[in-house]
Order: sequence, then C-alpha cells, then structure tokens
Amino acid sequence: MIKKSYFCYASEFRRNMKLLAFAASNSSKSINKKLVTYAAGLVEGAEVEVLDLNDYEMPLFSIDREAALGHPELAKAFLQKIAASDALLISFAEHNGSYSAAFKNLFDWCSRIEPKVFQNKPLVLLSTSPGARGGASVLAAATGSAPFFGGHVKASLSIPSFHDNFDLERGVLKHEELNSQLVKAVAALTEAALAA
Repeated sequence: MIKKSYFCYASEFRRNMKLLAFAASNSSKSINKKLVTYAAGLVEGAEVEVLDLNDYEMPLFSIDREAALGHPELAKAFLQKIAASDALLISFAEHNGSYSAAFKNLFDWCSRIEPKVFQNKPLVLLSTSPGARGGASVLAAATGSAPFFGGHVKASLSIPSFHDNFDLERGVLKHEELNSQLVKAVAALTEAALAA
C-alpha cells in the first residue's frame, strides 16, 4: 500500500476546496468585485463561487419588518452559501467611511438568523477604492468586528488607488509589492482551510 505524503493530501484539498468570494457592494461596476474575483483566482484548483450582492437584495431591515415578514429566504440562502464553503474572501467597498448599505442590510438580516454570520470560517478581508487610502476605514471596521461574528481573519489588505494599481484590461493587480502581499494573504487563507 502506497502512503500519500502530506503534500499530496494538501494538493487534493486545494482541488476540492470550496472558496466563497464576494464584494460587499451592489455596484454593477464594482472595483471591489474585480479585485476579489482576481484574488479568488489565485487559489489554484479551488472550487470558487463569486456571489453578487444584487442577488440578495431585501427590504431594509427593521424590527417591525422582521416581526411582519419573518426571516427572508434570501438571507437564509446566503447563510447556507457560507455554511457550505471552506473559506471566505471578501472585498469591502467604503461608503462614507463605512460599509455599503447593500452589505449592511444583508448582514443585519443574516445576523438575526445566525449571530455568528461567518460560522467559524477562515477569512481574508480586502478593500479598495480610487483614493489613496483604499477603503482602509471600512477594512479596519470589518477586521475588528469579524471575530465577534464567527470570522477568523487570516489576513487583510487594502489596495489604494485602484485605477493606478489594477490592470482592468487584463484583470490583474499590476503593482508588484501589493500583488505579492495579496498572494501571501490568499496562501494564509488556504493554509487555514487546510488545517481546519
């Protein structure tokens, strides 16, 4: 009987790893979706699903609506996507220094069903913007709060000045140092999912 090496098992895991990725934005031209899609593609052999928040649009959350409507099926479906994944890759759009309304509303509904929204999954959190800070404020908020919602943050990275650092035609990050940091972040996510 031939015993498989650790690296063989690791290779098989990566081929079967279920990676869930999405931008915390509902913009049809979201630069965060372009970034997270590129980042997800750096995980070789993974089964990648990139979600679109527009597919999870729900009424604005309120206690009154929750009492009247119950829990939306779309919120349950989103939580099921997280449950079925091995790891999450999220890129946050920054609106006035905080989350986009689309993401916050989805998150609020989900948290009423499952307070640990991230369900003890490893996460890599990203952000980008056209400006020099690259969504650093929202990324800091997301990174700081994730552990309270069952998220294990393995790395976070802000990409400043998106249009200067990302090649839209090729769909790749062209800034070498930032790309190197992104590759390391994604590798940390894969390692964490492998160890789980």
